[in-house]
Amino acid sequence: MRHGETTGGFTKTEGWLDWYDGPSTPAFRVPAGSVDAHCHVFGPGAQFPYAPERKYTPCDASAEQLFALRDHLGFQRNVIVQATCHGADNRALVDALRRSEGRARGVATVRRDVTPDELAALHEAGVRGVRFNFVKRLVDRVPTDSLHEIVEKITPLGWHVVIYFEANDLPDLYDFFAGIPTPVVVDHMGRPDVTQDPDGPAFGQFLQLMRDKPEVWCKVTCPERLSTTGPRALDGERNAYTDVVPFARRVVDEFGDRVLWGTDWPHRNLKSHMPDDGLLVDVIPHIATTPDAQQRLLVDIGDTGTYIARYDDLVNGKEEPIDVSHVDVSMNGIELQDREFVAAIREGREPNSSFRRVIDCYRVLGQLEEQLGR
Repeated sequence: MRHGETTGGFTKTEGWLDWYDGPSTPAFRVPAGSVDAHCHVFGPGAQFPYAPERKYTPCDASAEQLFALRDHLGFQRNVIVQATCHGADNRALVDALRRSEGRARGVATVRRDVTPDELAALHEAGVRGVRFNFVKRLVDRVPTDSLHEIVEKITPLGWHVVIYFEANDLPDLYDFFAGIPTPVVVDHMGRPDVTQDPDGPAFGQFLQLMRDKPEVWCKVTCPERLSTTGPRALDGERNAYTDVVPFARRVVDEFGDRVLWGTDWPHRNLKSHMPDDGLLVDVIPHIATTPDAQQRLLVDIGDTGTYIARYDDLVNGKEEPIDVSHVDVSMNGIELQDREFVAAIREGREPNSSFRRVIDCYRVLGQLEEQLGR
């Protein structure tokens, strides 16, 4: 399949750019075990037709192309989010999950009449959440009572809810979001107006949502969509989107254990420019400025909260969610750091800073073993 091609007899939406072909190699090296926590697959249209109700038609972006980008950028895992151009037909998503060889999990789109058997099949394929999209230019608004029904159906599976909305819509949706009983993940920081003050009242309401609901997570993603002044992640620019950085850093600084990062590849619906994904990775150290913050943003997302705890089986093969709400680091985190320690010894370097965070957990486990042995 050629770059920029749309197969299956579909015609690309005019004026929207194709994803960047031949991304640069990032100067920033992501830590071992890093997750690209927001990306998509489109089609291919000949195999997985685009939905009749779609608001746009993209060029194809296959699972193989996504995984090639993952490896090029240095990531080990993906969370693949159902694209609106496929509606509630999750076949392309499921195919990508199966092709990932256990290195990806998914977020699906489902309707209120979804059956338990359909949800079970999605879960078996690797889906661990559903996405509610409130962006009017992308989807038709769904009544919240329908969404409540969906939440009731997914809750027994231990899934989470991803929400995508515009900042101007948050006041009307705040109570609904705060009332969702599952973990909630906000796409792209709620799309703030980056011409305003990150400490101002508009972004402050979003930050208050994160304070009010401890199970709200935030993706500090998509600066290419939010930026008004750039500079753009093109032509070797490794300090891109400086007008967005203060907003992302504001979230990372206060909620460092509840943040995620992703490429948003293949960047649908962009008209002004298409970012070089390698240069997007180089934005990371500007928003997470220390090795510890980078580790928590990219790797330890499975260790301390309830969101990627739903993805523990992505790392260690377990099929059931692990309750890590009562400890600082989960068994998943310990296993990851075991691997990091062995890798560091083999490579002749010091283990990364997060290794120290599991020492206390080893002590607690030892005490438990002693108690059980008495």
